[in-house]
Amino acid sequence: MTVHSNLNQLFAIKKTTALILAGGRGSRLRELTDVRAKPAVHFGGKFRIIDFALSNCLNSGIRKMGIMTQYKSDSLLTHVQDGWSFLNNNHLGEFVRVLPAQQRIDEVHWYLGTADAVYQNLDILRSYDDEYILILSGDHVYKMDYSLMLMDHIKSISPCSIACIEVPRENASAFGCMQVDEDGLVTDFIEKPENPPAVPGKPDKTLISMGIYVFEKEFLYRLLEEDHAEAGSSHDFGKDIIPKIVKKGLVHAHNYEVSCVRNRTKKQHCYWRDVGTVDSFWVANMDLTREYPDLDIYDPSWPIWTSTKQLPPAKFIRDSRGTRTITENSVIAAGSVIFGSEVADSVLFSHVTVEPECCLEKVVLFPMVTVNRGCHIRKAIIERKCEIPANFRIGFDPEQDRRYFYVSPGGVVLVTRAMLAALREDRPDLF
Repeated sequence: MTVHSNLNQLFAIKKTTALILAGGRGSRLRELTDVRAKPAVHFGGKFRIIDFALSNCLNSGIRKMGIMTQYKSDSLLTHVQDGWSFLNNNHLGEFVRVLPAQQRIDEVHWYLGTADAVYQNLDILRSYDDEYILILSGDHVYKMDYSLMLMDHIKSISPCSIACIEVPRENASAFGCMQVDEDGLVTDFIEKPENPPAVPGKPDKTLISMGIYVFEKEFLYRLLEEDHAEAGSSHDFGKDIIPKIVKKGLVHAHNYEVSCVRNRTKKQHCYWRDVGTVDSFWVANMDLTREYPDLDIYDPSWPIWTSTKQLPPAKFIRDSRGTRTITENSVIAAGSVIFGSEVADSVLFSHVTVEPECCLEKVVLFPMVTVNRGCHIRKAIIERKCEIPANFRIGFDPEQDRRYFYVSPGGVVLVTRAMLAALREDRPDLF
C-alpha cells in the first residue's frame, strides 16, 4: 500500500462514526434473551456478543462508536460501562456512547425499526461532523477490518456499500439476499425470501447481506428523512432503505473476503455467524473448541476486548478418591474448578464448578453454573447461576428433556433457573 493510500485510509477512519444496532429482542434465542438483549448474551467462555463489533471497530482504528439500545438493555449497559469506558476521551474525540431509545423526535414512539433508530439520533450524528457512517449489527460473531471496507467503498464512488458473504442456499431465507453484477453493483435485494436466489454458477450458494453498511453522511440523512415521512414504511434498513436505493443503482457490494481477519498460514476461512438461534449459538461456541478454529480468539494482532474481572486461574484437580480430571478440546475460563470429571468439546465460562464423577460433552456452561456430583450432560446450554442436581442426566432422554427444558430443532437442550425451579416442584426427590 502506498503512502498516499495510507493517508487516505487514515483520513477515512478518522472521519467515520460507527453505529451499532443493539436493541433487538432476539426472541429466537428463547430464554437466553428473557433478561438481556441479544448483543449482551455471553459467548465463547469470556465475551459478550457485542464485543466482536466493538473490537472490530477498535482494531480497525475507528474510535467513535454509538450503541443503540432498547430492549432489556441493563445487562448490556453495565457491560459497556465496565468493559469499554476506557475508550472515552473527550480530548482525542474518542468514545463509546450509548444511545438508548428516548423519544428524541416525539413523545409517542420508541425505535420503530433499524432505520428509525438512526433517524432519531440525527442531531447527535450531525454534531460529530463526520464524512462516513458505518452501521453494524451488534449480534454477529466475526472479525473484520472495517478500514478496508471503507477504502473499497471510497473507490466504488457509490453513496452506499453493503458487506456481503456467500452462505448455503438452504440457510439464506433468514437474511437479505443480493444479486451483484460484474462491476460490484447490487442489482437486486430481497429481504428474507422463501426461495433465495442462487449465485450464478453456484446453485447451492446465495449471496447475503451481513448487515454492515457504509453511507456517505448527507446521503444517509436524506434517506432517513424521506423514510420517516413515508407512512407505509416499516423504517428498517433491510426492508425499506436498501431495496429502495438498490433499484436506483446506488449500492456497491463489498466482498467480505477482502476485509475478513484470518490467519492464512493456518488455512483459516473467513468466519461470520449470525448467532440468532439456539442452534446457531451452540454451533458457534462449539466452533471454538476445534484445534484451529476459523474464528481465532487467540490472535494477539486482533484481540477481542471485553470486560475483565480479577479472577483466579481455572483449576483441575483429582477428587477425594483420586479420580483425575480429564479435559480435551475445551475452552475453560478463569475461576472455574473441576473435580475428578471429564469435560470434552465444551465451553465453560467463569466461576463454573463441576463436582466429581461428571461427564460433560459438547456443552456451554454460562458463568456461576454448578454441576453436582455424578451428572452426565451432553449437547446443552446451561444458563447463568443454574445448579444441576446430583446424578442428573441431560441430553440422553429426549422425552424428559422436552418435559422440563427447551429442546431446539437441532437437539440442543437449553436449561434455565426457571426451568430447574419447575423441575424441583415436580421432582423434589432430585434435589
